[in-house]
Parts: sequence; structure tokens; C-alpha cells
Amino acid sequence: MSEDTPKIDTVLDEATLMARIEELADRLAPRLTGEWSAINILIGATPFTSDLLKALARRGIHPVLDALWLESYRDERESSGRVLVRADIVRPVKDRGVLIIDDVFDTGRTLAFARSHMMTKGAREVITVALARKPWAPTGADDVDFHAFDAPGRFLVGYGMDDAGKYRGLPYIGALD
Repeated sequence: MSEDTPKIDTVLDEATLMARIEELADRLAPRLTGEWSAINILIGATPFTSDLLKALARRGIHPVLDALWLESYRDERESSGRVLVRADIVRPVKDRGVLIIDDVFDTGRTLAFARSHMMTKGAREVITVALARKPWAPTGADDVDFHAFDAPGRFLVGYGMDDAGKYRGLPYIGALD
């Protein structure tokens, strides 16, 4: 480790992370009957989406995969407060269930935007899922439908999550101060 690499505390090791995704797939599976599309929120949710889809496939569930590239952080550690569409989905979702998959649920803006966007495109229903849920995230009607674990109130990296583009490839979830 170089001297300019920050100390990264392990929040969830790889084995625990994979176990949480299997548990999440068990909870999700009963809801995913009929035709479904899984929408990966780029870029951070990509590893989670891949592992969640594998877990769902082991349960006989095979949604159509697409991606939506939304941006609200750029290279900062706090949300800009605005959600921008960098690239839209390419497959139709009209009359289909849509499972929106994101990495971290914190302000709720990204998932609220994505949910509304999919409903505008004619989705039959939308279910949201996040890998991690921050302690200050909204509750009630604006809450995420499913999440794998409750995250600490720290900046997360690894397993797709980054700090200005770095540390996405870590096989575990870590936290920076």
C-alpha cells in the first residue's frame, strides 16, 4: 500500500457480503413473478447487480437486464442534489415489473427519480433494491423496498463504490473517514 492510499476499514468482508445477497434474493424471489426487467444503476451497482442476478437465477428467476446511468455525485463525496440521466435504458419496460438495483440508498433522490422514470415508461410496478442503506435515509413512502445491509454513516468504497473513481474493484465493502 502506498503512503497516499487512505486507510480503508472493512465494513463487510466478501463472504458476509455474498451471504447477505443470498438472503436478499430469498426475500425478493416471492415478489418477482411474471415478466420483470432488472435495471442496474450505473456505475456503482454493477457488481451487486451481477451477484444479485446470479442469486435470483439460482432461484429460477431470470429478469431482462438493462442499465440506467444516473449521476448525482460526480467525483464528490456528497450528492449535488440533482439527478442527471447520462444514458437511458434501451429495452422497453411497458407492462413489465421493474426491479431497480442501486448501490447505496442515502438521500433517496436517485431511486425516486429512477422509479418515476420507469413508471413514465409504462412499468407495471417498480420495486427498488439497494445494497446498503444509510442511517439517515428516508423512511415511509420514500424508503427503499429492499436492502442487503444497514450501512454505517461513513463514506463507502469497494464492490463497485468509489472515491473519485478509485477502489471500485475491492471485493469487500470498506469505509473511509
